[in-house]
Amino acid sequence: MTEQTERTEVQHVVVPSEPGTPPLAPPPVKKDRRALRALLRWTAAVAVFAVAGGATAYGITRPERTDLPWLATASDGRWEYPRLVKPPLPSGSPGPFAERNSTGSHYADLRALLLPAPEGARADATLRGTDGWLPARTFLAEFTDQDDRKELGQLLTDNGLRHVAARGWNTPDGTHTRIYLLQFDTAAVADEFLSSKLIDYSAPRYAVRGAAEVARDDYPGAAQVEDVKHQVFAETKPYGAEQVREAYLSAGDTLALIVQSRKGGAKAVPFQQTIVLQSELLG
Repeated sequence: MTEQTERTEVQHVVVPSEPGTPPLAPPPVKKDRRALRALLRWTAAVAVFAVAGGATAYGITRPERTDLPWLATASDGRWEYPRLVKPPLPSGSPGPFAERNSTGSHYADLRALLLPAPEGARADATLRGTDGWLPARTFLAEFTDQDDRKELGQLLTDNGLRHVAARGWNTPDGTHTRIYLLQFDTAAVADEFLSSKLIDYSAPRYAVRGAAEVARDDYPGAAQVEDVKHQVFAETKPYGAEQVREAYLSAGDTLALIVQSRKGGAKAVPFQQTIVLQSELLG
C-alpha cells in the first residue's frame, strides 16, 4: 500500500440502499494500489445496482446527480456532505496500513479523522469536548446500564485508551448521529478490544441507550472498505419511539462507534453512508 504524506481526497464508493440485496463481491485487488482498489469497489457497487434493478445507490461524498444518470431524479435518501479530504500526515510518517507501520498507528490528528456533519445538520454540542477531545465518561454515557459503564470504563483504562474524539449532529429528518473514535497504543490492542471486549458471540456486550435488543444489520459487501473491520447491528422490533442502529469499526489503532437513532425507524441509507465515509477516513 502506498504511504500518504499529502492531503488525499476520499475516493467515491456506491452502495445499494435496499437491505437484503445480494452483494457482488469486488474483484481481487493489489494491496499497494489504493486508487485501483477504489475504482474496482466503485465498479462492483455499480454491478450490484444493476442486479438490484430499481434499487437506489449513493456516492461517498456528494457527486452531482446529473453526473450519475440513475440518480438524476428523485432523492435516494443520501445526505449531502462537504468534499472529504484526509488530513496530512506528519513528515515522514506512514499511513496506518503501510507495511513499515507495524503498530497500525494513525499519525494524523484523530480529531481530523472524524466525519464532518452533512449539510443542513445541527451540531450536537454535548460531543464537542475540550479542544475536540472528549472525556471517556461522555463516551460511556452512550451505554444504558450503570454497571456496564463502570466495567467498560475500567477496561478502557486497563487497555491503555489514549484519546476519544467525537462528533454528533441532528438532521432535519429527525436522525440523531453520534460518532466516537477511540485510539489505543497499537492495532493489536484495538482489534482485541473490539472482538473480545465489545462484541460477545456476534452481539454487542454492552447495550447502547434505547437499544436493548439488536440483531445483525444488512451491510452490502460492495461498501466494505479494505483494512477496516466492521460489526453492524440494528434494534429489533418491537422498538420504542425510536429505533437505534449501531456500528463498530476497527481500523489500525483506532476503534469507532457509530450510533444513529430516529423516531419511527432509523433509515438504512444514511446509516450505511455514514459507515462508508467514516471507514474511508480511517483507512
